[in-house]
Amino acid sequence: MTDDVGRFRRAYPQIWFACHVRHRGRGEAGLTDREASILSHLAVADAASLAVLARHLGLAPSTLSEALKRLESSGWIRVAPDHGDRRRRGVTVTEQGRRALNGASGLDGGRVAALLDRLGAAERKRALDGLDALAVAARNLRSAADPAEDD
Repeated sequence: MTDDVGRFRRAYPQIWFACHVRHRGRGEAGLTDREASILSHLAVADAASLAVLARHLGLAPSTLSEALKRLESSGWIRVAPDHGDRRRRGVTVTEQGRRALNGASGLDGGRVAALLDRLGAAERKRALDGLDALAVAARNLRSAADPAEDD
């Protein structure tokens, strides 16, 4: 198992740095790095509370609230009262928000395509199937974790 962890730790940064683009103010979508980070967390956070999200991101709740107002006014998220608990707000990433997030990815689409093009068809399928399996395992791991411990 330890060898597998080592292999993962060696491989992941190589893939990331080969495809990563330099951080820059507001990207094409108009998102700052912070806004893109918040939006990406909202896109995968299965109903995590905003307080937990603020703690996880190292933000004051008021800072997160201001960022959410901008994301909402830009049409990237929809904020509505939680039907089960009116004191809470539910946040949904809109289709426009998903497109903006895709455009604000830290991974350059051209570099990812070039990386994938270096693989034969069977190897490419195995690699993408492996990434899909890791993504499913990651979602399962997150859903099994206590959100309060997810800081």
